[in-house]
Amino acid sequence: MAAAAERLAGHDLPVSAPRIALALVLLPVLAWAAFTAALWWTQESLLFHPQPLPDDTRLATEPDVHERFVDVPGARLSVLDLRLPEPRGVVFFLHGNAGNLQSWFTNTEFYRRAGFDLVMPDYRGYGKSTGRIESEAQLHADVMAVWRSIAPRYAGKRIVFYGRSLGTGLAAELAATVQPDLTVLVSPYASIVGMARGHYPWLPPQVVRSPLRTDRVIGRIRGPLLLVHGDRDEVIPFSESAKLQAVVPQARLVRIAGGGHNDLQDLPAYRQAVTDALAALR
Repeated sequence: MAAAAERLAGHDLPVSAPRIALALVLLPVLAWAAFTAALWWTQESLLFHPQPLPDDTRLATEPDVHERFVDVPGARLSVLDLRLPEPRGVVFFLHGNAGNLQSWFTNTEFYRRAGFDLVMPDYRGYGKSTGRIESEAQLHADVMAVWRSIAPRYAGKRIVFYGRSLGTGLAAELAATVQPDLTVLVSPYASIVGMARGHYPWLPPQVVRSPLRTDRVIGRIRGPLLLVHGDRDEVIPFSESAKLQAVVPQARLVRIAGGGHNDLQDLPAYRQAVTDALAALR
């Protein structure tokens, strides 16, 4: 009996050892595949943080601010317009990935003093906009639809595309197509896929469905380009703006000392940089 057991044990060892080795190899691969699959299906919830509002929420609370909707395939986009009696032009503002117009459309007096109308849409699912974001192509198409709805009003006037954080990639793509008089990118990124690889170096770039490659479109912007970035930005590091300036050396990069990601609008250096850029449009 003992001899038989020894023979069985001798036969088991060469079979079980490869199985254990194979399991040690497969487990990390399976874990990587599971995480990658989960990221593929849930990445919109990681990138976009909409805050919906009830339909009866009043967004336009000042007499020269008007609320309207723009119909796009499968959704209606909520838009706020600051309309001055005789504007020098318009700032078309694409906001960040969280909040809604209620929290973003706030500094209207700044634009009144500069003499510019301000137009700002909410993305799908944000504020009173309906629908949900499904792709980067859809986002670009929605932004273009809102722009085209107001473009005739500003024929012959100064056009400024302004992007903040998430909106910088959208503003850059729109600017490369429309060619405004000025493009302002505040807290921009070279690409979302690059940012993702920074956090997850082992992540295949193909997994990112909304790569938002600002670095690939920014070189097609022919007009003045202003990059503004806080040097203490904890969300999108200042180095992202430096990457973009390396692509377009003629771009003006303003480094806001002590500026973070969410407080730039409170800092005098930021307000002065944007004021000077708007004033230069004659």
